[in-house]
Amino acid sequence: MTDLASVLVEAATIMITGMVVVFVFLSILIFLVQLMAKFAPADPEVADKTTSSQPTAKSTETVQPEIIAAISAAVNQYRQRRA
Repeated sequence: MTDLASVLVEAATIMITGMVVVFVFLSILIFLVQLMAKFAPADPEVADKTTSSQPTAKSTETVQPEIIAAISAAVNQYRQRRA
């Protein structure tokens, strides 16, 4: 019975050691990422794209009637096959 108890104590010790190591590693990683975010400026090209609310040239163009007809035909054909 003492052999089982010593094995369980050793297993608990290894488990707690592993959990502490992972916790410390993740804490250091979070700290380093936050530190790097302070020193590394944001990419201006990406920042401009995310803050821009102007529509692009593609979205303002009208869709050609042939494309609308082709999409409508494909949707109708799909619905007929599924029904």
